[in-house]
Formats: sequence, structure tokens, C-alpha cells
Amino acid sequence: MAKLWQKDYSLDSLMEEFTVSNDYILDQELVISDCLASIAHARGLMDIGILDEDELASLEQGLSEIIVLRQEDNFPITRQDEDCHTAIEGYLTAKLGETGKKIHTGRSRNDQVQTALRLWMREFSIRLCRETGVFAQALLDFSKKYEFVPMPGRTHMQIAMPSSVGLWAASYAEEFYDEAQRLMQLSWTLDQSPLGSAASYGVPLPLDRTFTADQMGFTRVQNNVLYANNSRGKFEAMLLDCCDYIALTASKLAQDLILFTLPEFGYFSLPVQLCTGSSIMPQKKNPDGLELARSRSSVVSSCATRVKSIIRSLPSGYNRDFQDTKEPLMVGTKTTWQLVQIMQRMLEGLEVHQDKLIAACVPELYATDVVLQKVLAGGNFRDSYKDIGLHLDSVQGMDPFETIKSRTSLGTTGNLGLDEDELFVRLMVDGCDDILASYAETYENLCGLEAVQAVLY
Repeated sequence: MAKLWQKDYSLDSLMEEFTVSNDYILDQELVISDCLASIAHARGLMDIGILDEDELASLEQGLSEIIVLRQEDNFPITRQDEDCHTAIEGYLTAKLGETGKKIHTGRSRNDQVQTALRLWMREFSIRLCRETGVFAQALLDFSKKYEFVPMPGRTHMQIAMPSSVGLWAASYAEEFYDEAQRLMQLSWTLDQSPLGSAASYGVPLPLDRTFTADQMGFTRVQNNVLYANNSRGKFEAMLLDCCDYIALTASKLAQDLILFTLPEFGYFSLPVQLCTGSSIMPQKKNPDGLELARSRSSVVSSCATRVKSIIRSLPSGYNRDFQDTKEPLMVGTKTTWQLVQIMQRMLEGLEVHQDKLIAACVPELYATDVVLQKVLAGGNFRDSYKDIGLHLDSVQGMDPFETIKSRTSLGTTGNLGLDEDELFVRLMVDGCDDILASYAETYENLCGLEAVQAVLY
């Protein structure tokens, strides 16, 4: 099919390569969401008399066929198409003739991209929220299993105070939960339909934007059509910022696991099936996945920064610069998705070596405990601190199990508060399931197909 903007000349080949870049490849991710939005738009066109019932039925059938083809990874998009929107319209025109040519009425390509992206991001935010919540629950399960296994706490990487494997794991569970909650909150911002904004200024047709928003399961319309355009890139940056926090936490967890699985520590062992080997040293089982988790977290950060850098000084209204926000969005979100999943697999196969952990609880670990014992016996903190600091050789080892159980303040080793954590995580995951079920019902009502997802991760 000719380009959607086709004129009476052929585009210079270098300009075509430069302006299209790899957009047509990235657009495979948007085929399903674009088809769903196109069905909603077609229903809106019928309501204002642009399409009749037969034309609507044939367009819905054709768009449903494309969804199936995409699910089978069998819907090609070429550089000549430029993007999925041209490929989809080309398919409909080849199949339906004049009817296919009507689908773009009242829309700009930017309108299509915005709506497809909004559907995709809305669903991805909930899917990643759920996946991160499931990982948080796995960490809580791990924490409960090893709740009272002693572990040296460290500050400045040096031996500090008694801790536990349970405290360590639960700290990450709560951190991931908070970051997943940011995604849940963001989903409300994403849950507004830009469809009908056209090229930033609407069109002189009586499009019912509320009707099409309802068809797609949006809770509301993004009211101001210029803002609908100006939010492009901004909403992507918001989503990537949420991903960035998750990736930062995954990177810290990866670093901990690399450190604590070193032979010199031996606190944990990684599952061998998640370790790679050396091409020269036959004994090696390398934590490459964890090392790449550290590296990939910087990829996510760079994607968030890249989008904000692109949109930073743009004037209002559509600018082609927006096209270059799509790649960092797709790279950053998929990288985060993989990070959460690979870290969960690491945790599932992680072995805990209690003997090594206990052996690491050397006498100096209890120095602060001894100071506080003196305080409880009537001494003041400052003099007791100085006395122990000058006579560290007098500090004796303590029972590590009793020591961690003696800490009873909420959130400490003897009182982790896991039940409340589990309740919060379960409510969040259940909420995600409910939202995703509502999306699935909406999509089925649009295309007549079961188990349709806009996001194919």
C-alpha cells in the first residue's frame, strides 16, 4: 500500500531509511492494540453515518483476522509500510476495497499511535505491577522460610550488627511492593483515551469520544485534544521511570547475590542452570545473569532519560521527534519485564547455607548489643560505647538465634510483620487480576476473540 501521507513524488531512499528507521519493526508490538482501537473507531464512524452496518461488520472481521495473524507472528510489516498503521490499512483495503479506505476517516496517524500506545501502556503497567507483586510474594515466602536464620548485617560493607535472612529478603519484598504500587497509581493516569484528538486539534466531525473510550474500556476521555498530543512521550517517560525504580532494586539484589554467593562468603548458592561457564577455565560457574541484571538496569535508566531528553524542549502540537520515544519505551519495558522474571528464577533456586551464615556471625557483630546491655544495667550510652570501643577484645560471641529473636520492634528480625506485608501484596495482585480480566472482556467484546492481550510478553 502507498504511504498514508503519499504525494505525487517518491521519497528519497536515504530519507525513507532515516525517517522510518526501525519503527516498522517496533510496531509489531502495537498491531493488536491498534486493531482494537480501530474497531472502536469504526463503531464510532458508524454512529455518525460514515460507515453502514455491513461495512462495520467487514472491518471488524478484517481487524480480528489481523489480530489472529499477529498472535501467530504472521503479520509482516515492511519498511515501505513505515509502520503497523499503514500495514493494517493496506490489509483492509486489499481485502475490502473502498470500505478499507474509510477506516482512517477522522483520524491522524498520530491519533492512531497515541491510542495504540495508550492501550499498550495501560495493560503493560498492570501486567508489570502484577509480575512484580508475584515476585514480592516469592520474597516474602523465602523470608518466612528463613525468618530466623542468622545473617551478619553490614554497613560500609563491614560487619555491623546481627541480622537475618528473613529481614534481608523481606526488605526487598517491601521495596518491590512499593515500586509496583507506583505502577498501579500510574495506570490511572494512563487510563484515558486520546482517540479523536487527531493531529492535536480534533476534526470537524461529530465524533463521540466518550463512546469510543467506553468501547476500549477506558475510564475516561483525555479531554483536551492538544494535551492528548502533548502527553505523548511524557506518559512513556512516567512508565519508564516506574520501570527504572524496579530495575534499580533488581540491580541491588543482583549485587547482593553476587557478593553473598562468592566462595569467600558462601552464604548462598545460585542454581547452576542459571550460571554460565568460561571458554578457558573449566571450573567456572559464572553469575552472568546477575551481572547482566546490573548492566540492564542501566539500560532501563537510559531509556527513561532518553525519552525525557527527546521531549524536553518540544513546542506544543505534534512533532516527528515523538517517533523516537517508541524504541526506548519498548526496550526499557521489555528489559524490566525480563529483569523481574530472571530475578524470580534466581530466588526460586537459591540455596541457603545456614552453617556459613552462623560462622560469619563473629564476636564483633555483637558489640552494639553489649553496649545496650550495659545501658539496661544502669550505665549511660556514651560511656558504655567508649568502653566497648576501647576493649573490643572483651566482646564475646552470643547465640545468634536468640539475638535476632530478641529484637521485637516492628520490622526488626524478631518481628518482621510478614502477615501484613502478605496481605498488602495479595490485595495488589488480586486487584491486577481483576483489572486484566476487565481488559480481556473488553477486548473480546471488540474483536470476538478470547484471551486477547495487547501486550504479548
